[in-house]
Amino acid sequence: MPRYAYERLTALDNSFLLLEKPNAYMHVASTLIFEAGPLRRPEGGIDLDAVRDATAAALALIPRYRQKLKYIPLENHPVWVDDDRFDLDYHLRHTALPRPGRIEQLKALSARIMQQHLDRSRPLWEMWLVEGLEGDRFALISKVHHCMVDGVSGVDLLTTQLRPTPERRVREPYPYFPRPAPSGLELLRHEVLRRAALPLTALRDAGQFVREADDVRRDLTVRLRAVAETLGTSLRRASDTPLNRPIGPHRRFDWLSMELAEIKEVRRALGGSLNDVVLTVVTGAVRRFLERRGVATRGLDFRVMAPVSVRSDDERGRLGNRVSAWMIDLPVSLPDPRQQLERIAARTRELKESKQAIGADVLTQAAEWTPSTLLALGARNATRLLPFNMVVTNVPGPQVPMYLLGARMLEAYPHVPLADHLALGIALLSYDGRIGWGLNADYDLVPDLSLFLDDVRDSFRALRDAAEALAARGAPTPPDAAPPARPRRPNGRARPPERPA
Repeated sequence: MPRYAYERLTALDNSFLLLEKPNAYMHVASTLIFEAGPLRRPEGGIDLDAVRDATAAALALIPRYRQKLKYIPLENHPVWVDDDRFDLDYHLRHTALPRPGRIEQLKALSARIMQQHLDRSRPLWEMWLVEGLEGDRFALISKVHHCMVDGVSGVDLLTTQLRPTPERRVREPYPYFPRPAPSGLELLRHEVLRRAALPLTALRDAGQFVREADDVRRDLTVRLRAVAETLGTSLRRASDTPLNRPIGPHRRFDWLSMELAEIKEVRRALGGSLNDVVLTVVTGAVRRFLERRGVATRGLDFRVMAPVSVRSDDERGRLGNRVSAWMIDLPVSLPDPRQQLERIAARTRELKESKQAIGADVLTQAAEWTPSTLLALGARNATRLLPFNMVVTNVPGPQVPMYLLGARMLEAYPHVPLADHLALGIALLSYDGRIGWGLNADYDLVPDLSLFLDDVRDSFRALRDAAEALAARGAPTPPDAAPPARPRRPNGRARPPERPA
């Protein structure tokens, strides 16, 4: 039995390290707003010691939070090893807004915290407790490197640290005994053995695919077709827009909240999925934004990348990335919101039928065979050849109130990082009957981010008006699209669904 412990990063997890540049960090983040409640100290302020104790107790459930990166010599591929000098006080930080702290100040603070790179010599996360927010509230600003989590596992992580009940009991933290890390020579020896075993691994994976496939020829044809379509989409450049310029190091962060019930009403009236409605709202907002910038939208090929979770039920709770992607053309040339929704709904139906997410997943798995040096070379050029103009990620969150030591979480706003030549990114998180929109933008390229926020509101209002007008005319309501039946494998397990992440 080896006397040391480590875990190799997948090619997808490693890609988020390779994509990071001085002007482009690759951590995901969120700003969570709480009522002070029982965490308010009698003398004022928030009880940081209690939050620290709760965080220390939760670390046993998320061991990655006490691990850091180590690199295989020559190969330069990263692995996770236990941090033998882990210090919680470095990662849990405390600050305050000048009272009475306004929401605008919290947004500016969130942007400044998020634009700072994480220290790669330590575990790749930070959590800032921000007190002094008006209305007897405080905030938690959390940032975790994308190589550790995707959207779904990030929500799983959130529910690990919070509770659906206002109880204040905190379990005793387990003692932490870091496992020894391998030496560079030991890592190199294991990598040589791993590469020698790759042909056998490929044969084993092929055998597993044959055993799990209902129809080998059909499944193989679907995968090949999905790969071909994914490659075809990836090689087609999107139109150049003011949002696709080299970005700088500074950020603006803004947000808004919508009632989930209102979005569902629009969906019931006009058809499509909840995510189709969200993408239609984005379409209308982008159209307004570009027209204000003097960009002709007719014939414009504006494309978004929408991450899609391929995480199976038995993978819930695990960190790391289990996502693929859809490339979706937004019909920004169409002024009618109903026509925009119809076009988007038709496209997402095509993507589900073509299994494009499977194609991207297959290409991701193939990257496991690629040396890290070649992946790094590809990453350096990838952002100049991006086949999309923006990232829009929509993650379902808990639909019940969540509490931190009895303090109720009121709002949650997610944050998606920007790659070079992507000046604006949109992340959504549903929580307790509302959807929080988090808009991350380059500080200099999008100085009018607040106007884009108004564009989002106006776009949704236009879509809602169209739904109400349809209902007033007594037109038949389109039937809700029933979720497709999840195909079963011979072993009885359901294949993971493709869902926005």
